[in-house]
Amino acid sequence: MNDALNQSETAGLERLCRPDRREQFIEAPALPGIERIEARFYGNMFAPHRHDTYALGITLHGVQTFHYRGSHHASQPGNIIVLHPDELHDGGAGTDDGLRYRMLYLEPGLLQRGLGSGAISLPFVTDPVISDPVLRATLALMLAHLDQEMDALLIDHFICDIADGLASHAKEPRKGISLLALERMERARDYLEANFDRPVLSAELEDITGLDRYRLIRQFRACFATTPYRFLMMRRLQKSRALIAQGHPLVDIAGETGFADQSHLNRHFKRAFGVTPGRWAELVRA
Repeated sequence: MNDALNQSETAGLERLCRPDRREQFIEAPALPGIERIEARFYGNMFAPHRHDTYALGITLHGVQTFHYRGSHHASQPGNIIVLHPDELHDGGAGTDDGLRYRMLYLEPGLLQRGLGSGAISLPFVTDPVISDPVLRATLALMLAHLDQEMDALLIDHFICDIADGLASHAKEPRKGISLLALERMERARDYLEANFDRPVLSAELEDITGLDRYRLIRQFRACFATTPYRFLMMRRLQKSRALIAQGHPLVDIAGETGFADQSHLNRHFKRAFGVTPGRWAELVRA
């Protein structure tokens, strides 16, 4: 299972030896609830930021350093990085040789389904840098060919394996999530996704779920590890990122994705991804 990753690592090392020391982000074709990227850079790249997804990564070259939950951490080739949704972190290369890694961003709703209906709450892995050959092999296969689509049935298989792997490293689960609660929150989530480019009122989500807004927020957080507001904002930012990669002007992107202006987009983009939209454009077009 490691052949694809080993080939990828070899190719990556060859690229890193080139004298241009080019920094770059490579994004895979979009999948429902899943993002896959490769990053290559030098020095400190990401300011403190937070995602609304699980971030599961494999360090391929160099030392991957980051601050997370009040401590400094370092990952070397062979390690797995596990960052929980909505947890503040930064990121950089720990040596002058630079850093290369691949990362899978997985929406909590997919992971919840992979765990089984009503089983346990979302797994929280206390140690963000772990060693697990089985889980690493699964991630390696998902991240091996970023330029290719993935078979839908195979994705379901991988999500189930990832859910089992994370659960095996997680601390004891807290309160379980019922199937009814999950179904209600999925309705709210789908509505937010369909209306990401406009303001959504709490009353709209109350009508969809049959819950008052405060109970809704608590259940949404339990299911997806973030709030409806943060979820909506991240959908806008993901769309912004896609338009940036296509070369759209930032001022137009802000209007198309529901932001008041370019400054509003800039602030939220850096909070979510740790770099400005302009810097992101440089990296994805390198």
